[in-house]
Amino acid sequence: MMWDMGGEVEVDGLQFDPEVSRQIESVYTTPDVIEQRRVVRAALALRPGDRVLDVGVGPGLLAAEMSGEVGPDGRICGIDISESMLAIAGTRTDVPGGPGIELELATVARIPHPAESFDVVVSTQVFEYVDDVAGALEEVRRVLRPAGRVVLLDTDWGSVVWRSSDDERMARVLTAFEDHLADPHLPRTLADVLAKSGFTLTHEQVVPILNTAYDARTYSAGLIDIVSEFVPGHAGVTEDDARAWADDLRSLGPSYFFSLNRYLFVASAL
Repeated sequence: MMWDMGGEVEVDGLQFDPEVSRQIESVYTTPDVIEQRRVVRAALALRPGDRVLDVGVGPGLLAAEMSGEVGPDGRICGIDISESMLAIAGTRTDVPGGPGIELELATVARIPHPAESFDVVVSTQVFEYVDDVAGALEEVRRVLRPAGRVVLLDTDWGSVVWRSSDDERMARVLTAFEDHLADPHLPRTLADVLAKSGFTLTHEQVVPILNTAYDARTYSAGLIDIVSEFVPGHAGVTEDDARAWADDLRSLGPSYFFSLNRYLFVASAL
């Protein structure tokens, strides 16, 4: 569930305020997520002149990369529920050789564009926050041209393998963190929902993240801050629990281990 908090947005308790938005931008500039975007762009297979909507544009990194691929005759639009995220994305709207990126404050439940406006809709790490996935896909289908494509990337948070000196505490923290999601296991059912929503699935792929030593410039190191700030008060986790959990992970050094699976779905509109 989402709330507008006067410039801040709360999604089931996770506030996308300026501080969290900057944290997310930092995580998205790590080599792990740079590689993830490369995989997504390969699946997109954009061509010059394509019209693309990025649902949940975030800090605008993917949008900027896509802009260069569609060229000056293409179109890149981005929507997001967070003004803080849009402010960061706004620093990346001018891409040499690409169209100016168009940004709007909006949700996937009500996309502010006419029917058949886009050749491609892409959304990474967004649909797991959406209460009504089928309704959101109906709105995506509305703005896609016939035979247009949707590319979705979401995480199954049940796939996390994270070493800790206290497995019971780790389990409680990960359970607590799932509270910020509408469906922490969405990829397990997403193919079925796509089919029932009038899409033909054309490609599925696992996109793993693996960190085998503690390094501040990794996805999981940045995730520690986000998790430890969110989980107190959820699933019985206290602030002391969250602090001890984070300190433990950072102390592991070369013994650190983190693995997570994200899943990529490409489908065409019937």
